[in-house]
Amino acid sequence: MIRYGHKSTPRARRSAPPSRQRGVTGGKGHTPPKVEAVDLFCGAGGLSFGLMQAGIEVRAGVDVDPVCRYPFETNLGAAFHETSIRNLRGADIESMWSENSTHLLAGCAPCQPFSSQRRGADTKSHPSWDLLLEFNRLVQETLPEYVTMENVAPLRKQDVFRQFLRDLTQAGYHIDFDVLKAERFGLPQRRRRLVLIASRGGPITLPEAWLAQEDEVTVGQALAGLPPLRAGEASPDDPLHRAQRLSPINAARIRASKPGGTWQDWPAELRAPCHNRPSGRSFQSFYGVMNPAEPSPTITTEFFNYGSGRFGHPYQPRTITPREAAILQGFPRNYSFIPPTDPVHFKTLGRMIGNAVPPTFGFLVGRRIIEDASNSD
Repeated sequence: MIRYGHKSTPRARRSAPPSRQRGVTGGKGHTPPKVEAVDLFCGAGGLSFGLMQAGIEVRAGVDVDPVCRYPFETNLGAAFHETSIRNLRGADIESMWSENSTHLLAGCAPCQPFSSQRRGADTKSHPSWDLLLEFNRLVQETLPEYVTMENVAPLRKQDVFRQFLRDLTQAGYHIDFDVLKAERFGLPQRRRRLVLIASRGGPITLPEAWLAQEDEVTVGQALAGLPPLRAGEASPDDPLHRAQRLSPINAARIRASKPGGTWQDWPAELRAPCHNRPSGRSFQSFYGVMNPAEPSPTITTEFFNYGSGRFGHPYQPRTITPREAAILQGFPRNYSFIPPTDPVHFKTLGRMIGNAVPPTFGFLVGRRIIEDASNSD
């Protein structure tokens, strides 16, 4: 059975958000079920961290990027396997789970082949296009009790996703999926992502949003209390709280910008030649400054680059730091991405943080799985 996701998001608060204390208890004397996860395409551990917060034991993560080993092992305390899932077989995955546990397989494949930025392009030509099929293969070879995935919204219109749904259904899974608005679940960021959850034990549903628009967490709230910085400065207490340098012209542009405004707020001498072309008017968010009274725009791998989006700090004339981007992605302030003695490389951190699945999504999926497994006992 395929249960298609909810088509509208409730405007009023439906219920209080669940507690982020680890584990779920089902009443006096009840022991939560032991659910273990293997996280394919684990990256820096965002999804896994949220699953762990929900009470799921993360046994292992798999990723091809070697820089993800440190944050995954340090923050999750789980094994990291540096390999492509193309090299894995079902028996490899099964060896990562322990006996007498409920199994969850998570697979948030790279989103680049299906991103809206590739609209009209031949997605099958992208080297990562087949990775969802590889995840599908591993699901069929292991048949875990639960499956989850997260990806960009346009994936739902792709044949590869429809095939994934058909194969899950034929394997006996009950499925729910929808495009979720992360800000309605407490993330201080506007992020639309396709989230799927599947169970072999019976119908299962994604949680409904618990925040109305007026209750969303804002950039100003999320970043409050961090030490102020100038462009090019770094906090002595946190190497990730480091601001990218700005060229003289960009320093003048960011000072002339209004929170939530556009480059049209600048005097003519600060505008780039592209802004004077008709096509330039379609890029209103580039060189933008965040509005402190709203959630942030979607955090990308280029959040440190002032010209790549609305990544200017709402109060300070600089771009946001890697630490601030991680906070807007839902990571705790003490999440460790690099060894303390390693130099800060913006592109590396941009890739880890911008490509991460927000822990918020991992928590809400993990909480629902724990609840479902508890009811199945």
